[in-house]
Amino acid sequence: MNVNYPEILQELEYYNIEGRTESASFLMWYLEKYFRLDQQLAIDSVCDNKGDKGVDGIYLNEGLGTIDIFQTKIVQSDKKTIGDSTLKEFIGTIDQFTTKEKLENLIKTAGKAQVASLIKRLDLLEKLDAYKIRGIFVTNVDLSNDGEAFLNEISYVEFFGKTILEEHYISDKKEINLLTEATFDVSENETTKYYADAETITYIAPIKAGELVMLEGINDQSIFDYNVRGALGNTKINKGIVRSIKDTSLHKQFPLFHNGITIVAENVDKNDDKLTIKNFYVVNGCQSLTSLYRNKLYLTDDLKILTKVIKVPIDSTLSSKITEYSNSQNGVKPRDFKSYNQIQIRLQNEISGRFGDEYYYEIKRGDKTPDGLKVISNESMGVFLMSFDIEEPWNTHRKYQVFEDAYNKLFARPEVTAYRIIFIQVLDEVLTSKMTDIENQLIARYALTKYALMYITKGILLNDETGKLLIKKPNNFVKDVKDRNNLSEALSIIIDDIIIDLNAEVGDLDEDFDYKSSLRNDEWVKKLNRNIVSNYLKQIRRKRIPSFKEEWERAVDNNV
Repeated sequence: MNVNYPEILQELEYYNIEGRTESASFLMWYLEKYFRLDQQLAIDSVCDNKGDKGVDGIYLNEGLGTIDIFQTKIVQSDKKTIGDSTLKEFIGTIDQFTTKEKLENLIKTAGKAQVASLIKRLDLLEKLDAYKIRGIFVTNVDLSNDGEAFLNEISYVEFFGKTILEEHYISDKKEINLLTEATFDVSENETTKYYADAETITYIAPIKAGELVMLEGINDQSIFDYNVRGALGNTKINKGIVRSIKDTSLHKQFPLFHNGITIVAENVDKNDDKLTIKNFYVVNGCQSLTSLYRNKLYLTDDLKILTKVIKVPIDSTLSSKITEYSNSQNGVKPRDFKSYNQIQIRLQNEISGRFGDEYYYEIKRGDKTPDGLKVISNESMGVFLMSFDIEEPWNTHRKYQVFEDAYNKLFARPEVTAYRIIFIQVLDEVLTSKMTDIENQLIARYALTKYALMYITKGILLNDETGKLLIKKPNNFVKDVKDRNNLSEALSIIIDDIIIDLNAEVGDLDEDFDYKSSLRNDEWVKKLNRNIVSNYLKQIRRKRIPSFKEEWERAVDNNV
C-alpha cells in the first residue's frame, strides 16, 4: 500500500467523485479498509463539508463504548508532517462533544450542515453520558516530533498516519493466481460477438467439453476462485448432470438443456477458427465443469457446452456484477453472494496471514480447504457473533439472517478482526467439548443451547477485569498457540461452573418443559443468564471458586 499523493487517489477512486472532497473520500476509504465498515456505512459516517465545525466524521462504536470523532487531512507532499498545532485544533473540535450543552450549541450553530444531521441521526445527545469520546486523526503523512510529544500526553486521541496505514493494510481482494492461456477450436459453429462497450466484449460459442476439461485449475478448484461457491458434490442437480454426461445419446442435445458456463478473461483473441483466452476464471458453471472433469472418460466430440467468454478486467466492479448476476438462479444462497464481499475476503486474508498454520476461514460453500487445518465457516461464525457479540442467542435459529438483514451488524464492525474470530472459535471449541456434561441430553443436543451458553459466558466475562479485556481486545489472548491453549484452559474451568448451574436450573423444571420454545424466548434466556451469572459471582465473592482472571493467570504460569 502506497498512501503518498497522488498515488493514493487510485485507491480512493470509488469514493472520489464530483461534489465530494478528496479529504472526505480519504476518510470513507479509511473507514472501509481499516475500520472495517461496509461502503454505505462508511459514506453515512462522513460529514466533511462546509460548516461542519472541524468534524469530518462520527461513528457510534458500540463495541468499544465510544463516540469516535474523525478528522482527516490528505497531504500532497510526503515530506510534510503533522505537528502539534494541527492536533491542538483537533482537540478543540473534540471538546464540542464533551458535554450536552456544548453538543447542543454545535447542533444549533451548525445549522443545515451535515454534522448536525449526523449527530441527530445517531441520537448522540441521548447517548453522550453512556459513551466515552475518542478522537481519531487520519492522514497520509506521519507525525512531527512535536506532534508525537503532544499526543503522548493525550490519552483519548489516536493517530493513523503514513507508516501505520502502509504497514497495517490488509487486502480485501482475492489473491489473483492468473491462469495460463487456453485455446479453443470454434470452427464447427458460429461465434457470436457482442460489444457492451469499446473495452468489454462478449464471445458466445459452443465449445467441446473435452477442451474445457483441459483448463488448468479444475482439479484444485483454483479456476473457480471468483465463483460465488465451489463444487458441492453429489447434489440432486449434479447427479442429473452426470447422468446426461454418461448418456452419449444426449451429447448433441446438451446445449439445449444446459445453461452453459461463463468465463471472465483479461485478454481474448478470436482468430479464424480459434478462440484464445489469457488470465481467466470461471465465474459460473463450477458444478458443471467439475462434473465434466470427473467424468471425462465419457466425453465425446459431440458434447459441447455453450460458453460465454467476457473480456473484462478480472478484479473490477463490472466483473463482480457479472459474477453476481450470472449466479442469480435457484440454489444460490445469500452466503454464496457474500463469498466475494470485501469484508469476508479481508477476514480470510487476515486469518491466513496470522493464523494460517492452524485455521482456514471458509467463505463459500464447496471451498477446497487445505489439509490439516481447522475450518472456520463464516456462516457458523456469524451465528456465534450473534450469540456472543450481539447478545441475541434466541435469534440464532434464523440462520438466514447472518448474510441478509443482520450481516452488517455482525461483520461490518471495527472490532471484528482475525483475533476476534479466533477468540470466538476457541470459545466454540471449548463449549462443543463440554456439551456432553449437560445432564438433559435433549437440551445438550439442541443447537440453541450452545449459543445460549456463549451468551452466558460473556455475562460472566463482563464481570471480570481480565474478561473485559478479552472481550474488548482479544489479541494477546490468541496471538500464538500457547496463548490459545491458555485461553482454552481458563475458559474450560469457567464453562464447567456454568454447566453445573445450568444442570441445576434445568433440573428444577417440569418433565414436559418446552426447551425449544424457551431457548427462542429472549425473556427466558435473559432470566437464565441472570440466575447463572449472579450465582457464579456469589461463589466468586465467597472465594468458593476462582475468577476468570485467576484461571487465566494460573494457566499462563503453568505453561511458561
